[in-house]
Amino acid sequence: MADSLRDQLLKSGLVQKLKPEPRPEPVRTSSGKPPNRPGDKPAAVRPGGSKPAQGKPPAAPCRPASASRSPSGAEPDLAQAYALRARSEREERERAQREAEQKAREKRERKEQLARLLNGKALNVADAEHARHFEHGGKIRRVYCTQDQLAAVNGGEIAVVQQNGRYLLVAADIAQQVKAASADALVLLVDPNAPVDDDVPADLIW
Repeated sequence: MADSLRDQLLKSGLVQKLKPEPRPEPVRTSSGKPPNRPGDKPAAVRPGGSKPAQGKPPAAPCRPASASRSPSGAEPDLAQAYALRARSEREERERAQREAEQKAREKRERKEQLARLLNGKALNVADAEHARHFEHGGKIRRVYCTQDQLAAVNGGEIAVVQQNGRYLLVAADIAQQVKAASADALVLLVDPNAPVDDDVPADLIW
């Protein structure tokens, strides 16, 4: 086989065989990676000096649970404030209900005691014709009594008490017991030693 043109030139000495020049070894850093080439973007460095892993974004910093509170940390959040308000309103309603129940119970007990005191003690006469007027509840009221009862009422021997909307004539000692049980039930008990009011006409029929 005929030699190639290159081999013939080498044999004649006109061309010297060229050896391939060795390629320079790349300079590596202490981490074992080649240095950045011109135009490459430097990798971001973390605060601690280490570089983030390639392909993964840096993790967002964790926010403490107390970050939603005020700087002092003492003020409750909105849910706690609503809970405290609801509990306060509930306790106020319960307190008002207990007070109302207590008043109703006391009123019922006074009514029962008054009924026991007045049982069979009323002196009212069905066919009495003399009206004894008195003031009660801001209005002029009246109760009918006999002539003798009228004199006894004006002399403080008989009193007028109220029970279930009715005006009853009772003896003065019973009236004092009624007053001790329920002061509002005693309507009229004349004090014979009290000074006479000059503004009252002498001919006024009480």
